[in-house]
Amino acid sequence: MRINKYLASATGYSRREVDKLIEENRIKVNGELPQIGQSVDETDSITVDGTNVQQVANKTTIMLNKPVGYVCSRDGQGSQTIYDLLPVQYERLKPVGRLDKDSSGLILLTDDGDLAHQLTHPSFEKTKVYKIELGAPLNDMQRKQIEQGIHLEDGISTLALKGGGTAWEVTMHEGRNRQIRRTFEAIGYQVTKLHRTGFGEYSLGDLGLGKFKAA
Repeated sequence: MRINKYLASATGYSRREVDKLIEENRIKVNGELPQIGQSVDETDSITVDGTNVQQVANKTTIMLNKPVGYVCSRDGQGSQTIYDLLPVQYERLKPVGRLDKDSSGLILLTDDGDLAHQLTHPSFEKTKVYKIELGAPLNDMQRKQIEQGIHLEDGISTLALKGGGTAWEVTMHEGRNRQIRRTFEAIGYQVTKLHRTGFGEYSLGDLGLGKFKAA
């Protein structure tokens, strides 16, 4: 098995993150620095930052309804983090994608790197659904602009919209940093509320704010 797939399954890192760790010389296989794409198996001794890696038999994935004001990292640098909402046994789980501090809603956390890869890699085109509020009503012309595509500094952003006035449901397949907020800002609108309700086959449903459950 390729080393990035093996470690994604064992650690929760995405395959791209594993490749980056290899480039940074933070992984060793049988005491040697590996190459990207190298094959490994369970008989090999593999370490990440000096810590032995073993395959976990049972993977854990949970859904969390993130409140506004929490950041999706372990080091909040003075802010509360999503790990403050979780029991200690879930501290090893990694968030799949991000929501910024001012956004709320569905966050998936997992130790299954293959699942994280399938949810985040652009080739899988996983649907994400958000409920948003705007600072002013969106007119039909500007709605068409967004649905046809807005030019941002990192490429064209195309969003599917349902709703009216200031309240909209946004559906997208990408996940660039603050993409929804930047898309509306590009045509003079402020997103005052952003709440994710769906990610791929996962849906927030009636999960309470700040609560979590098995996915």
